[in-house]
Amino acid sequence: MGLCGFHLVTLLSRVSVLDDGSLRISNITKLDAGLYTCVARNQFGVASSAGTLVVKEPTIITSKATQLDVTVGESVVIPCQVSRDPSLDVRFTWFFNEQLINFGSHGGYFEKVGGTSAGDIMIRNIQLRHAGRYTCAVQTKVDSASIATDVVVRGPPDPPLDIKVDEVTETMSFVSWSPGPDNHSPVFAYNIQIRSPFSLGWQAAKTVPESLGGQQFSARVVELSPWVEYEFRVLATNSVGTGEPSKPSQKIRTKDTLPRTTPARVSGGGGSRSELVITWEPVPEELQCGPGFGYVVAFRPLGGQSWMQAAVTSPDASRYIFKNDSIPPFSPFHVKVGVYNNKGEGPFGHVTTIYSAEEEPSRAPNRVRAKSLSASEVEVSWKPLPWSTSRTRIMGYELRYWRTKDRADTASVMRTVGNRTNAVVHGLDPSSTYYIKLKAYNSAGVGPDSVVVNVTTKRPPPSQSPVKVTWNTTDSKLILKWDHVKSLENESEVMGYKVMYKQSRQSRPSVVETNSTSLELSLPVDEDYIIQIKPVSEGGEGSSSKQITIPRIAVAHAIGFAPERKALPVLITLSLYCTVRTFL
Repeated sequence: MGLCGFHLVTLLSRVSVLDDGSLRISNITKLDAGLYTCVARNQFGVASSAGTLVVKEPTIITSKATQLDVTVGESVVIPCQVSRDPSLDVRFTWFFNEQLINFGSHGGYFEKVGGTSAGDIMIRNIQLRHAGRYTCAVQTKVDSASIATDVVVRGPPDPPLDIKVDEVTETMSFVSWSPGPDNHSPVFAYNIQIRSPFSLGWQAAKTVPESLGGQQFSARVVELSPWVEYEFRVLATNSVGTGEPSKPSQKIRTKDTLPRTTPARVSGGGGSRSELVITWEPVPEELQCGPGFGYVVAFRPLGGQSWMQAAVTSPDASRYIFKNDSIPPFSPFHVKVGVYNNKGEGPFGHVTTIYSAEEEPSRAPNRVRAKSLSASEVEVSWKPLPWSTSRTRIMGYELRYWRTKDRADTASVMRTVGNRTNAVVHGLDPSSTYYIKLKAYNSAGVGPDSVVVNVTTKRPPPSQSPVKVTWNTTDSKLILKWDHVKSLENESEVMGYKVMYKQSRQSRPSVVETNSTSLELSLPVDEDYIIQIKPVSEGGEGSSSKQITIPRIAVAHAIGFAPERKALPVLITLSLYCTVRTFL
């Protein structure tokens, strides 16, 4: 029989001896700790065995079992706080729906945050799939404990189910659906979207009733286009947000009906003689309301009573040409364009006034003159024709020009627009004779040729550029000098010079023209200047000198020359024996 302290085992109600001699102590306390000795006797003698009982503090989970409500996207901490004997090591293990959580996986959603004394875990950016039961298991060498926490995740509703489309008419259909899971937040609204081959993706549908509450599982979709194939889908919304859309319904086609949209931009005019050309913008396919779509074109002379009509069977057509020798040129007509399909005829559009084809100009321009402006340009002038008559209009003039050595049928062509009386032809060869003729044109074609005139372009400008350009400064004055440019035998004589200058930070140069080979400028101090000089002749401007960079005038006197090409421009306040002109 063993002893526990000074208490007789036989007197303790919590102690019992089992059949094999083992001692069982129930509801153990700290007072039960101590040395226990077991003594056995029989007729042969006595034997004993002693052992020490050490009593540890129990491991108790102090966190309360609870239910956590969380919204999708939030982060939540599930607590697992424990009270334990400080001499014992504790190990925390977590289970999700009875499956061990591996903190190295699960996409990084789960993280231990409790340290050594607690087993708390954090779920970051929680998703609907994380809803369920989380169990924290605590274990030491001597005991264990566990606690379960239910996590409810609230999120947008799941997609509605079983989308059905019935009772389809020309412009309306009846759509019904079944609700999907609301994910712990009641649905308070549904929205229907539609898609057709002609829409840019899914569009909000107009419904009756206009607003669909959380208990509304059907609605009429209105204002659909006739004879168009549609798909439908439904979205549910709760306090958390709008969920994913349902799967699209089967495609349905609305019924056909009479067309009601007429072509836009009805116009016309032009064409060949004895033609009436009528044009319009085709009606889009989604507005044709049925198969067999086409156009009814109606027209009559201005002031006439009865309409002539013609059917255009192609839905993509955009013009109709009526040809009849009896149509007078450039005559006004009333026209209108209607629509039809297999269901019948729709409305006509507004009446528009257009003109039949005009005649080509019947007269040639006269008093045609040509004057050489430079080695590459000539100016052509003429007396204009009457701008408009009862049978024709003038839209502009066509110039044809060619050199002496070229054939007339290879002439270059230049057209003017409007009632102009002159034009400048560019890009010509120097010292060359050109032949020029002129004719008027309109939408019907061109008129007869004018008389042919000729003109000789001027000799080319000097090919040599100014050289030996020198400069010096005195106070705020800049004095430039250069050698006279001598033209070659086949070049135009030099008439003067053009000096271009600017401050280095400016983009546009100022220009001074002079007939001398020197120039004095009054300039602001403390500025860098870029200067360039070119000769001027009746054949145009010649080659430029190399660019000269003149540093800021910071000293009383400075002298320089132009060893290489640079850039130029400046502001001038005074010029001597020259004229000043600024090009903007």
